[in-house]
Amino acid sequence: MQLLEVSAKEGYVWFRQGIWLFRKNPLAFLMLLFIYLIAAQLAIFVPLFGIIALLVFTPGLSVGVMTACRDVIQNKRVLPTVLLSGFRTNGKQATRNLLVLGGIYAVLVFALSFIATAVVDISALAPMVLKGEEPSGEAVRQLYYALLIGALLYTPVAMMFWFAPMLAAWHGVPPVKALFFSWTACWRNRGAFFTYALLFALLLVVVPLFLEAVFASIGADTVLSFLITPYSLLMLAILYCSFYATYRGCFNIAPPGETANDSVAQS
Repeated sequence: MQLLEVSAKEGYVWFRQGIWLFRKNPLAFLMLLFIYLIAAQLAIFVPLFGIIALLVFTPGLSVGVMTACRDVIQNKRVLPTVLLSGFRTNGKQATRNLLVLGGIYAVLVFALSFIATAVVDISALAPMVLKGEEPSGEAVRQLYYALLIGALLYTPVAMMFWFAPMLAAWHGVPPVKALFFSWTACWRNRGAFFTYALLFALLLVVVPLFLEAVFASIGADTVLSFLITPYSLLMLAILYCSFYATYRGCFNIAPPGETANDSVAQS
């Protein structure tokens, strides 16, 4: 397994490859996204255990999405059960590796949550979150502070888990080594990932905020609600498709079932 080092502009290539892959089978990717979002909502209704289970299964579900990307490239039919393929089609050792990664992921997320709540004034956010009250100036400041702290704390975790599930499930890399290889791949290609993250930040955060300001200025808030939700779902689906492009762009290895002629289009 050889790690590839790419230029910063490769982040834009990954973005375009994500669009290309989504366009090959948009209904399949939207279907998988809806299933995941529904499962996440149901997990929230089960106090603590549901959230823990969702976090533990997250690495395996990400392998399922990447398997769907591979199948779409090969023009195969994508069924909802592909989300569980990380646990079902890669052997018992891969399943154990994914569950170990999920356990580590859950522990880290809960640890980061405790740290974030310790440094952010939750009392200022409570009226806005729990009662739906109009946010005060202090609440807005605390909200942005919480988002900044969360992003800073979560970035190293995201780097460790970006490629780890695929390496563990598809290539038999032990969990700890998979986390190290994933972090190393992200760090060595940090320029490309910065470009990639900047593009999606503009599309997922800046564009909706801009549209909100425009529609609010003309008193058309109700119209905005009908636009933002489908737009956000579309961008999330493209984001998930682009994960596969980053994987193929950083490693010169082919996943099981993929031949040398199967690749993400350089469109």
